[in-house]
Amino acid sequence: MFFNKSISNYKLTSKEQKFKLFKKYGVDFVVSIKFNKKFSMINAEKFVKNIIYKKINPKLIFVSNNFKFGNKRKGNVNLLKKLSRKYKYKLKKVSPLKYGDTISSTRIRKSLQKGNLGQANKLLSRTWFIEGNVVKGKKLGRKLGYRTCNVRIKNYVVPKEGIYVVKVSIANKKKIYNGISYLGSRPTFDGKEVFLETYIFDIKKNLYKKKLRIYFLKFMRSDKKFRNQDQLIKQMNKDVIFAKKGLKPKLVI
Repeated sequence: MFFNKSISNYKLTSKEQKFKLFKKYGVDFVVSIKFNKKFSMINAEKFVKNIIYKKINPKLIFVSNNFKFGNKRKGNVNLLKKLSRKYKYKLKKVSPLKYGDTISSTRIRKSLQKGNLGQANKLLSRTWFIEGNVVKGKKLGRKLGYRTCNVRIKNYVVPKEGIYVVKVSIANKKKIYNGISYLGSRPTFDGKEVFLETYIFDIKKNLYKKKLRIYFLKFMRSDKKFRNQDQLIKQMNKDVIFAKKGLKPKLVI
C-alpha cells in the first residue's frame, strides 16, 4: 500500500479480477493509472484539468457524497461541482450503498478477518475468492492422508486463519469442484509462513502450476496447534465430514 508500506495484505481482488468484473457488468473501458509519489502530488484542480478533462473528457461524472481526491484529499464533491461548467461535464451525486451500515472495502476486510463470510459475501454481492497457481509444498497433506494444493496468499487480505468450506475451479474451466481449505501457518509443525492449502474432493490428478480459483463459502473452525500428528489427522477426518455436509451455501459468481 502506497501510504503505509507495513500493510502488505489488503487486496480483495487482483487487478486482473477487477477487469473481468468490470467487463461482466458492462464497463466499456477502464483507465488504470499507477499511483506513485509524483501522482500523489497532483492537486485537486490539476487532477480535474489534466486527467479528467484532457485525458477522458467525460460528459457525466458519478461520485458518492464522501468522494475525496487530489493531493492531501483536498478535492471533494463541492469542488467538482464548482469546476463542472468550466470543464464541460455534469455531476451526479449518488448515495453510498448500504447493507445496514455503508458498504465499504474496509468493512468487507473486517468481515473476512473475523471469519464472517456470510456478511462479506453479501456486501460483495458475490462469493469472495482467491486466485493463484499451485506451488510446491512440503507434501505434509499427502503424508497426513490428504493430497492438498498449496497457493500463496501474496497481497490478498488474509481472512481469519482456520478451516473453510470452499468450491474450486481449475485453469478458468467452468466445472466447479467441492473442497475444504486450510488457511494458516501449520502451528502443529511450527510453521511460520501463511499458506492456503486446499483438498479438492473427488480429484486425484497432479495440479502443480495450475491456476486455481478458490471460492470461500463457510468458515468452519479456527486454526489450532495439536499435540501430535495423530490428533491432527483425527480432526482433519472430522473436518472433511463436516465440510461435505456444509456445502449448502449458494455459490454466487
